[in-house]
Amino acid sequence: MTDPLLRIDDLHVDIATRDRTVHALDGISLDLAPGEALGVVGESGCGKTMTALSVLGLLPAGGVVTAGRILFDGRDLAAGGERLLRDVRGDTIGMVFQDPLTSLNPTMTIGAQVAEPLLLHRDVTKREAWARAEEMLGLVGMPRPAERMRNYPHQLSGGMRQRVAIAMALVCEPKLLIADEPTTALDVTTQHQILELIGDLRSRLGMAMILVTHDLGVIANRVDRVAVMYAGKVAETSGVRDLFARPRHRYTEALFAALPEKALAGATELRTIPGLPPNLAVPQHGCRFAARCSYATEMCRSQEPALSDGDHRFACFHPVPEDSGAEREDAPSAAVRPAVVVPSGAALLEITDLRKDFPLTGGPFSRGRGTVSAVGGVTLTVRKGETFGMVGESGCGKTTLGRLVAGLETPTSGSIAFEGRDLAGMDRGRRRAHRRKIQLMFQDSTAAMDPRMRVGTILREPLVIQGVGDRAEQDRTVGELLDAVGLPRGAVERYPHEFSGGQRQRLGLARALTLSPELIVADEPVSALDVSVQAQILNLMRDLQRDLGLTYLLISHDLAVVRHLADTVGVMYLGKLVEAGPAERIYAGPLHPYTRGLLDTVNVPEPDRAGPVRAPLGGETPSAAHPPSGCRFRTRCPLAQDICAETEPPASVPAGAGHQVACHFPLV
Repeated sequence: MTDPLLRIDDLHVDIATRDRTVHALDGISLDLAPGEALGVVGESGCGKTMTALSVLGLLPAGGVVTAGRILFDGRDLAAGGERLLRDVRGDTIGMVFQDPLTSLNPTMTIGAQVAEPLLLHRDVTKREAWARAEEMLGLVGMPRPAERMRNYPHQLSGGMRQRVAIAMALVCEPKLLIADEPTTALDVTTQHQILELIGDLRSRLGMAMILVTHDLGVIANRVDRVAVMYAGKVAETSGVRDLFARPRHRYTEALFAALPEKALAGATELRTIPGLPPNLAVPQHGCRFAARCSYATEMCRSQEPALSDGDHRFACFHPVPEDSGAEREDAPSAAVRPAVVVPSGAALLEITDLRKDFPLTGGPFSRGRGTVSAVGGVTLTVRKGETFGMVGESGCGKTTLGRLVAGLETPTSGSIAFEGRDLAGMDRGRRRAHRRKIQLMFQDSTAAMDPRMRVGTILREPLVIQGVGDRAEQDRTVGELLDAVGLPRGAVERYPHEFSGGQRQRLGLARALTLSPELIVADEPVSALDVSVQAQILNLMRDLQRDLGLTYLLISHDLAVVRHLADTVGVMYLGKLVEAGPAERIYAGPLHPYTRGLLDTVNVPEPDRAGPVRAPLGGETPSAAHPPSGCRFRTRCPLAQDICAETEPPASVPAGAGHQVACHFPLV
């Protein structure tokens, strides 16, 4: 057998803070063969990223390896000191960080940053390094690489910045690539392009890879083996196909059960994992998952299970039976819901020919350089009590549309009729009074809350501004809101940073509910959450909709989330609504080539389905400042003809039952 390229042997990592020590990793052991791809999955705080950072000696302040070895190519990185680590960083080991904007230097050009590893680790001139950097940008699919070399990070989109980060990691052709959540914040098409790019370059360069992610769909089709981590330990590890077909640890089973795809066969709720991971600053006894496991016994609480032997290893006293996979294979497919239900309630929100243009300027004293068409004439109806899901790539206008509905932006033209009244035409006073009925749930709940305010003050603030009730009534309302979103009433005395990501998202939902709205605009409400926490939030949103009669305008790039929650789906492209209709019809038989491309690009959490059935979306999205004539999608459409450039396609209803599409050549 080939000696492993990387061997992590009984690794222990502690992080010392001012008042406590967190035992972040407690005996991690992993092997990685040359050219092999290992996926590392688990909830936030389980130790995935800490394991990756330990390899390169990039632990946070206070972090230290207290025991164990990290053998890379025969050298112990844990004991070799900073000089050895500097030799391997960016040379034989490359790393792609989760947030490329913060990992790139804002004061350096793209070309200088990609060329820097070559100048440090290779005997080359600046001209040779610059030429190689430009070549590398071309290899990672950067459009017009020579031009981009002189750009700065803030001038690039999220997908382009991630390509720069990949180019930096690969420019020295390393033996090992570590990718830490490389596609978390990207839309489905950009995510697919980045993952295809990494896979192609890994195959071409013969690299090994560690892929850290919480997206099980990414893991299913991109790696050879998987390690499932929980509370600083490896709970289960095996080949990817074996793990997905026959998970043995109860934690792994619970992660799979929480996927939105598992509830698409008609179930109204996702399965969730109760409770929270343990506090790693406190000594642990027994199985660390026991407090959240319905199969736990006294043995689980008093004894710590060891990893079993063999190719499929797991640490569980009461594992999932080996033959349980047959039951899952025979179960009804989660790809189709049982029936098509067209929402029949009264129209709550009616948007007609809505447009929003933003001026382009070169600075505060320069003349206008044109406009960006963020929303280019959208017409849609949201019925009372339904969830209208809005999907599309980044920059398609979804969030701008939501902000227009919520009153945070002023339309350039068009109307937004809420309960029959045009909000766009109201004066400020009437619009402020009416806005109570429409609330916005922000994507980043942390940034949406004042870090200097306690939770009680944050939730009471809308009541104070609107003059609703006295102090006692406001406090009672805040308590009821915390009850509704499943948080203790004692949370009123805490600050936002004292809560987990899922808890902060619950607070964001509570804040949106404070004034008893009829419509909530939910902008990417679960995009940054683990699959288990995501399931909790989605179930909570559905329960509150049923109990309070809420209507949701759900904005998301996660097509599985939208499919689970939405009754009606609208698909936007470059400011235009290209398709809309019942969710079941959109997913089962899309009519627009763009919708078909989005669905074909989704990472399905099934290893046997190795990639899209049809060709995914390709090409570069045109600039919204200079959109194509006629159909805006024509520059990327395989069906485009001359009429697509000459005439904008009108919205038609070829499929009936409210399923409309704006395309000259709809799919059949």
